[in-house]
Amino acid sequence: MSYIWLIPLLPGLGAVINGVVGIRSFSRQVAGLVACATMTAALGLSLLAFWQLLGLPPDERWHDVTLAPWIPPIPLETALGIRNFEVSWGFRLDPLSAMMLLVVTGIGTLIHVYSTAYMAEEPRGGYARFFCYLNLFCFFMLMLVLGNNFLVMFVGWEGVGLCSYLLIGYWYEKKSAADAGKKAFVMNRVGDWGFILGVFLVFFTFGTFDFRAVQNAAATMPVESAHFGVLSAICLLLFVGAVGKSAQIPLYVWLPDAMEGPTPVSALIHAATMVTAGVYMVGRNAVLFSHAPMVMHIVAIVGVLTALMAASIGLVQYDIKRVLAYSTVSQLGYMFTAMGVGAFSAGAFHLMTHAFFKALLFLGSGSVIHAMAGEQDMRRMGGLRKYLPVTYWTMLIGTLAIAGIPPLSGFFSKDEILFRAFVSNKAIWVLAIATALMTAFYMFRLVSMTFFGAYRGPAWEVAAHRASAAPAPDAAQHGAPRPADPHAHGHGPWHGPHESPIPMTFPLMALAVGAIVTGLVGIPAALGGGNAIEHFLEPSFTAEQVPLTPDTTQATSTPAATGAEGPRSVRPQADQAEHSVAAEGGGAAHVSAGVELGLMGFSILIAAIGIGLAWKVYVTSPGISERLASQWAGAHRTLSNKYYVDELYNGTIVAGTMSSGRGLWTFDRNVVDGAVNGSGWLTLFSSWLSGLTDLHVVDGLVNFVGWSAQESSYWFRRLQTGLVQNYALLMLFGIFAFVSIYLFVR
Repeated sequence: MSYIWLIPLLPGLGAVINGVVGIRSFSRQVAGLVACATMTAALGLSLLAFWQLLGLPPDERWHDVTLAPWIPPIPLETALGIRNFEVSWGFRLDPLSAMMLLVVTGIGTLIHVYSTAYMAEEPRGGYARFFCYLNLFCFFMLMLVLGNNFLVMFVGWEGVGLCSYLLIGYWYEKKSAADAGKKAFVMNRVGDWGFILGVFLVFFTFGTFDFRAVQNAAATMPVESAHFGVLSAICLLLFVGAVGKSAQIPLYVWLPDAMEGPTPVSALIHAATMVTAGVYMVGRNAVLFSHAPMVMHIVAIVGVLTALMAASIGLVQYDIKRVLAYSTVSQLGYMFTAMGVGAFSAGAFHLMTHAFFKALLFLGSGSVIHAMAGEQDMRRMGGLRKYLPVTYWTMLIGTLAIAGIPPLSGFFSKDEILFRAFVSNKAIWVLAIATALMTAFYMFRLVSMTFFGAYRGPAWEVAAHRASAAPAPDAAQHGAPRPADPHAHGHGPWHGPHESPIPMTFPLMALAVGAIVTGLVGIPAALGGGNAIEHFLEPSFTAEQVPLTPDTTQATSTPAATGAEGPRSVRPQADQAEHSVAAEGGGAAHVSAGVELGLMGFSILIAAIGIGLAWKVYVTSPGISERLASQWAGAHRTLSNKYYVDELYNGTIVAGTMSSGRGLWTFDRNVVDGAVNGSGWLTLFSSWLSGLTDLHVVDGLVNFVGWSAQESSYWFRRLQTGLVQNYALLMLFGIFAFVSIYLFVR
């Protein structure tokens, strides 16, 4: 397992090759092959590492690898005294990171394959650029999940934010795509402000950035149940970062706009991987959060309110990708709800299952958009199941999975969250159940409007005459005219809806299999299973009994280095048991199997009701939806406008920022520039006045002295003739004058 550093390196190399050479020289086939090959190799190494990890005893399933020193020792003041600020490039493989590796590399590889056909209409250079960005994103995401300390994670954290900006704004010629990329970048920076402050506070408190050392140190500290202490402050700041990255209230508005990017980007970044980084970060610091119960309540409340709000908005959206975008926000809220009630394993389990069925749904929507020559409005679809059988059946599987229908994967993970919420807080459970009802409704609404009923799209004959102006998939977002049928590569008119090529349908079928079987690793005991995923992930959510000092900044030991038995889980003290991560299932012991089965049955009933209502409203009696929209016009308008949150932000934060900017510009122009310009004018005036003084006073006085000397010298020169007779005459006149004065005075 010492080779785990190669897993992020491989897609990183693919990004470098396509970015440096591919954009200039590679054909589409070569660029796609390089990107897919590096991801496939990373998937192979991930599977090997996961298999080797499974071969270890449960308490020894971890392995650290240190590549090189990064930041040399710098003495800094901490709460523990002077500690060395020292960080190395280190990676850690444990159950949680291993699960994330399989999600990122597995789904990432399928999406790379899908993209080779979906983006085939892009120019050769743009095609290589797209795969460069896609590989670069996977590199940073793998850095994020493998990093064994906060700063390595932060490198990946910032990197996926950068790649999100690049991929959302891939069609940068279109203003809406460029604006969406900037919006995502700015909103993530707001969250990252809190995250980096939390990281600094972690070092000040524990004297280390290493996850394992922080967990061990936090496990020895008392639970802050009666006061808001330093652990609570750390967790709240870290959660601010998670809110930005994972699109929770109030920083969720960037994710629906991110649908301006190509559909494979939506599937990879905004459904399966990047947006789950916040959930992963909270799970990685489970011991910290378990010692801050007040912050845990905040996490649960924010999560369930986000889930409810996003689900309600999804009820009335007509853009097929935006429905899925709000569904993603809602499901992320479910994951944070699980984390907030202490069900860390359930939250991570739902992260995994959601990655499969949501990536499936996004790629399925891309197949629909491909079939409809770029159309994304579900009101202009209908009846497509006979034209797109593979897309229909796979999307139906994904829809049933997200709705929570057994035995699909979404049922097991969502039911576990609902059960833990019921045990922890009944009010949160009620809101989560309401969200589940809306989820089943709007997802089957999507399927009904897209695949059932009569075809409502443009007639093929009419579309054929407009072939030269119709857009390719996502080309309407690109802003550039494209051939109507992307599959025809511009060689002919659009001939109506058609199934996607094999490079697009194969990932759909593979993800559909994942959406069916991944839930089997979490069958609860009430159904005769052992909830294997919870037992597998539990060591990642507990502290370890290893000899680490608080100033340890990089752990390099392996199980062999800690003795034959390896690390052991540390259970909190008895008075902290109710807040223990390791005991997250402890509450379940007080609920009978009958109650658990009853809750399962109720959640299935809720999902069935939602599906039945959607079938009634949009298939058997389609006029009901228009009547409801007219009858509840105010509510419908509010939901259609997404609760006017964007307008609120534009009217307050954006307008306030712009007004402040204009005010500062006016102050700079009139005061700062005025002072500078006034100083310049005063300098010019004083120099002009100084010039006049120099010319007329100083120079005049000097010239007067010269003139006086010149004039007076004239008379003296008249006397100095050099003639002896003149001098004798002057002497005679002098003697005469002297004698005359003498005689007169006498």
